[in-house]
Amino acid sequence: MHVFVTGATGWVGAAIVDDLLGAGHRVTGLVRSTKKAEHLVAVGAKIIQGSLDELDILREAASTADAVVHTAFNHDFIHSAGNDGFATFLESAAQDQRVIEILGDALEGSSRLLLVTSGLSGLPRGVTETDPSNPASPRKSEAAARALAARCVRAATVRLAPSVHGIGDYGFVPVLVKLARETGVSAYIDEGLNCWSGVHRLDAARLYRLALEQGVTEAVYHAVADEAVPFKEIASAIGRQLSLPVEARPREHFGWFATMAGADMAASSARTRTLLDWQPAGPGLLADINRPGYYSR
Repeated sequence: MHVFVTGATGWVGAAIVDDLLGAGHRVTGLVRSTKKAEHLVAVGAKIIQGSLDELDILREAASTADAVVHTAFNHDFIHSAGNDGFATFLESAAQDQRVIEILGDALEGSSRLLLVTSGLSGLPRGVTETDPSNPASPRKSEAAARALAARCVRAATVRLAPSVHGIGDYGFVPVLVKLARETGVSAYIDEGLNCWSGVHRLDAARLYRLALEQGVTEAVYHAVADEAVPFKEIASAIGRQLSLPVEARPREHFGWFATMAGADMAASSARTRTLLDWQPAGPGLLADINRPGYYSR
């Protein structure tokens, strides 16, 4: 297949590009800067320079591909604070919804495939692939994909675990590491029994490819390897590596990240594993963040 990938230089997107090329597919990647695209060119991908606001570029690229994988999402909110961070997230969510709608418009009336990316935040503990998304979530990625599917676009959603980990991670675990360094304590809320799920980035990348190769037969896939890791164990691993105390702290300690730190984001991936014959092979979340290399600045 010829696959168009947004976010092709990102944490997940770059791994998807490598996996697709390794399996013999052709890839065109959307990049904001050609400087960041050196790796893509080196491994044999084509590039299109553009942003998520350049909808004509997105429409044209999608219309010439056999399949589209949408991983790009503006994560500037991670580096913001308080209400500014939430406002930035809302802007990113609105942009994401527009992009998915444009990609779907380009694919409508064909048998070509679309995979979009979402997460598990706001869903109940133990959620499965057949459970609906959270209608109150400000991120509408999955809702947009389902709306396209209702128009007979072959669209589906990959729900990523909150921690897509691996050396070089710049997502949510590094947020906790930074907070622990700044405050001198690796903290958890209450008893720390809320759970996160996790997946190694290379396992997540392979899942996207397998879903495309099978023809995107489901509405939702779960990129979840570790289904339920207690948050206190995550905090303990961070504290051990940084030689810091591990203690309970009130939600206010986490600032804008309190909702995520206190969330119970455990999920099943049994259906996805069976349907795609997907067997995660990378290190688990705790094994990964127990490696010193995870903490290089």
